[in-house]
Amino acid sequence: MLEILSLILCDGDPNWCRSVPNWERGPWLETLLGLRRARGNPRPRLISSHLPVHLFPKAFFSSKAKV
Repeated sequence: MLEILSLILCDGDPNWCRSVPNWERGPWLETLLGLRRARGNPRPRLISSHLPVHLFPKAFFSSKAKV
């Protein structure tokens, strides 16, 4: 899924997918390092997670985020 979303984000150009590792393109929300990295990425950003949706921050539900 991360590969597909990365390609959509870059208009189908695979260079970004090939040059930037997965953990930088879609950092994990559950880790402190991933959260810091995600906040530093430009919008729109990709974030990976295996958390159940009810454990997401409350601000998530009032945002324009897509799941």
